[in-house]
Amino acid sequence: MTQPLAEKFRPRSFDEYVGQDHLVGIGKLFRRSVEEGSLSSCIFWGPPGCGKTSLAKVIANVTKKPFVAFSAVLQGVKEVRGIVDEAEEHIKVYGVNTILFIDEIHRFNKAQQDALLPHVEKGTIILIGATTENPSFEIIGALLSRCQVYVLNALSDDNIADIIRRVAQDKERGLGSYDISINEDAFKFLVNISNGDVRTSLNALELSTLGTKKDKDGKRIITLEVVKESLSTRKIAYDKGGEEHYNLISALHKSLRGSDVQAGLYWLGRMIEGGADPLYIARRLIRFASEDVGLADPQALVQAIAVKDAVHFLGFPECNTALAQCVVYLATAPKSNSVYVAVQAVEHSIHDTRNEPVPLNIRNAPTKLMDQLGYGEGYEYDHSNKEHYSGQTFLPEALKRKVFYRPGEFGFEKEIKKRIDYWAALKAKLTGSKS
Repeated sequence: MTQPLAEKFRPRSFDEYVGQDHLVGIGKLFRRSVEEGSLSSCIFWGPPGCGKTSLAKVIANVTKKPFVAFSAVLQGVKEVRGIVDEAEEHIKVYGVNTILFIDEIHRFNKAQQDALLPHVEKGTIILIGATTENPSFEIIGALLSRCQVYVLNALSDDNIADIIRRVAQDKERGLGSYDISINEDAFKFLVNISNGDVRTSLNALELSTLGTKKDKDGKRIITLEVVKESLSTRKIAYDKGGEEHYNLISALHKSLRGSDVQAGLYWLGRMIEGGADPLYIARRLIRFASEDVGLADPQALVQAIAVKDAVHFLGFPECNTALAQCVVYLATAPKSNSVYVAVQAVEHSIHDTRNEPVPLNIRNAPTKLMDQLGYGEGYEYDHSNKEHYSGQTFLPEALKRKVFYRPGEFGFEKEIKKRIDYWAALKAKLTGSKS
């Protein structure tokens, strides 16, 4: 085979294309625009192996327009200029514009993306950009506004199974001429290992086929053992710096907030197996312990800090159990965001109201002049009073009735509420005030 199976078996028409029914299904707007020749520049956004490149090639076949495939990793503005020159010539001679497919368009920097703008705007080229990254962050606004964004989803298990069956039977471009028979457990494994990326399954199937000898009936029986031998490691869907990184940490955080231990452990495992920095995970757990558990369980922050130290001391993979222990603790702890809400309330007060001066009675008076100006005058040393409490006010006059922190009703915050209520009652007794 001169080409990898995944490349050789690319679909040539909408009828051969598998998946993305929301775009290419019969009667769908996107498909109609292609078949009617009215498709404009667009961005395909989706995970690896979901069919972005294949869809671009199907579009070229259906529209019969000149098609140029281009990699943003290997080529740059110089090559784009050459393509545009040829595209302008095509328009002059044949009256047909050119489809320029740029794979991994997010790898183009701002200047390189700017260079595409005039040609997209004039219609010299129909740009089809493919990206695994969120276009909102990776494509400049001017170019994005001139392109329709189409979201492609990871292929489902049914989609993968359909493609594998087609490949196994197709004698022209697939493996049909090898007369293969795939065991049921091997077939399920091939579907499962893809993680939505059909190339993983097809590469494994191709290696398994070539590595399997014919039996006495001339068949090649593809077994689970053979398929596993063809793989070094399973590909985990994760990118350390991309959107999936933030999707996974969001899933972990929200699972813990929702007190779901099983989901918390699963999303933690996905990040660990995907190669996330364990110290990053520990930092996020520390933040969670303070933001979402808070004083409902003061030990949560202690646990999280201890896990951070364990991760730093042990490193990966030994630290995985420490992270899991922390996840279990945080998920099952009583929850409170009262401190988080209090911090936000303080920030809003500081930014939205006048910054009141510190009351004179609680200012220090290290110099004679400051003493003469009344610094520290009237301050009562709390330890000199009964119960070590004076009942004096420390907030500025304009804010003296302001309440930033209101304890929650769960865990240790019930005890904190008792303490706050105790001091409030004592203050009212000492000062005769209900404040």
